[in-house]
Amino acid sequence: MKLFTHHEFDHHEQVVFCHDKASGLKAIIAIHNTHRGPALGGCRMYPYASEAEALTDVLRLSRGMTYKSAIANLPLGGGKSVIIGDPRHDKTAALIRAMGQAVERLGGRYIVAEDSGTGVADMQLIGEVTPHVSGIAEKFDAEGNPRSGDPSPMTARGTYVGIRAAVRHRLGRESLEGVRVAIQGVGNVGRHLAKQLHDAGARLWVCDINCAAVQRMVDELGASAVANEAIYDQEVDVFAPCALGAILNDQTIPRLRACIVAGSANNQLAEKQHGLALMKRGILYAPDYVINAGGVIDVCYERSAEDRGRIVQRVDAIGDTLEEIFDRAERQRQPTDAVADRLAEERFS
Repeated sequence: MKLFTHHEFDHHEQVVFCHDKASGLKAIIAIHNTHRGPALGGCRMYPYASEAEALTDVLRLSRGMTYKSAIANLPLGGGKSVIIGDPRHDKTAALIRAMGQAVERLGGRYIVAEDSGTGVADMQLIGEVTPHVSGIAEKFDAEGNPRSGDPSPMTARGTYVGIRAAVRHRLGRESLEGVRVAIQGVGNVGRHLAKQLHDAGARLWVCDINCAAVQRMVDELGASAVANEAIYDQEVDVFAPCALGAILNDQTIPRLRACIVAGSANNQLAEKQHGLALMKRGILYAPDYVINAGGVIDVCYERSAEDRGRIVQRVDAIGDTLEEIFDRAERQRQPTDAVADRLAEERFS
């Protein structure tokens, strides 16, 4: 298994392979860049088919966190971790604590938070063995209601603000009333996003590997259920990927019937050239690490105890950042992801 010559290596500062025999922990922590501050990124637990697949994922995700924190002007670098295993069957308290001990050994270079397959309860266990964890403090939502440390609601809020910015730019519409949105994945972030879009008057088409989650959206929001593979083919205005990454590729891009792609999933482009492919099709793409930065903004300022109002303002500013990227890309006739990359690189290089 290659590391330094891996196609996703991108000059990572540190990659740590973690193992604990007693708990069965097999994990990888990747620290991409710490020029702006310690690397913050979630811990994903997933039953990867191979160690090579897990390495590819953690390298891609940690690089994305560097760009995400930089584009959001946060005092953080980029990192990520993955645990190889099925969170439904393999997760134990001992395994999660062992992950916390692996984080502690890095001495603060990496700050862990929740991600797909982990949650607030897991981060609280990690917090028993290391202070280098975020996403566990009790907080308030945008309306002032108490909530857990889960950053998903703020990720959803930022994605919603980003969709509004994209609709305004491409469709010239201030309102989302009647705008058709296909949401791929209605888990923690997707369901919050669906509720906000529904409340704004949007029409929804949804899919998820969890049939119960889809049915909940049908029952509560009047959404139309769509087969997972058919979500790309829907005649909609906005396609919102909110599940796993690499879903915009040579096979799926030609099938899209939306004029906007704007969703919360990480690493949506399978390869760099797919940003250009979207542009050539006349599809406005909201770069994923820009539009989904609400969660990292939330956990970042949790650590500095910044008040709720300021955090919401910072998340809502995602719309302004996207407007700037859309305008620059249009003027320069460049893909939006390339413009976003240059803007982020100016801030962390």
